[in-house]
Amino acid sequence: MSEQQSQHEQRHGEYVVVRTHENGHVAELVLDRPKAMNAVSTAMGRAIAEATAALAADTAVRAVVLTSTHERAFCVGADLKERNSFSDADLARQRPHARAAYTGVLELPVPAIAAVHGFALGGGYELALSCDLIVADETAVVGLPEVSVGVIPGGGGTQLLPRRVGAARAAELIFGARRVEAAEARELGLVDRVVPAGRDREEALALAARIAAHSPVGLRAAKRALRLGHGLDLRAGLEVEDAAWRSVAFSADRAEGVAAFNEKRTPDWPGL
Repeated sequence: MSEQQSQHEQRHGEYVVVRTHENGHVAELVLDRPKAMNAVSTAMGRAIAEATAALAADTAVRAVVLTSTHERAFCVGADLKERNSFSDADLARQRPHARAAYTGVLELPVPAIAAVHGFALGGGYELALSCDLIVADETAVVGLPEVSVGVIPGGGGTQLLPRRVGAARAAELIFGARRVEAAEARELGLVDRVVPAGRDREEALALAARIAAHSPVGLRAAKRALRLGHGLDLRAGLEVEDAAWRSVAFSADRAEGVAAFNEKRTPDWPGL
């Protein structure tokens, strides 16, 4: 990757890399455990949590793209080989680290996009579900098969999937432990866009760049309103929206946006 494409790269532990693009406004969170098809071990979970905490605190970042270095997998979920050696006490001790990883992605304050190819199963698909948008290529296979190995989705899947596709459809997919290929996944709403094989990362980064061109204050407020308002009754949701609107309406970004529109120029966002 050239210097023009990536201005900065930081590794978090052994298995996660964060690269910045677009003058630091787009961050790429890279799952980099190719020997295990990005299976989420304890160490990898800690690294994801550490990386997302750093991204959340970086006010220059306006969008995040979650990608994979493995050619045939986005992420195959929890590391069952590691868990095979766990005692019950070991599994209980791991749980907070696993939750922190998925919560870290879910609670990113800026728009997040998953770039999915190959297998995105169990916890791997839950990482994608924790993002706002999912761009998948034609090779993608997604699903939550946890009940087939005696557990349930534990990275938010039982809550995030019904919010995306509805309760009955989520129940059929989770109870049936069904794997869904890209075309059907798009039809069912499991992913948002399907692109040609090998183009998921490129398309997701391009989408993130378009998003990052907009007001950083506006983007964060819009995401907050979407997330906090979801599931509320209309009156409560409108109150959430009003609070988010007020956080933007008197900002320097709002003043710059209006001025740039009237002066027919590209905004130079203060981010305040």
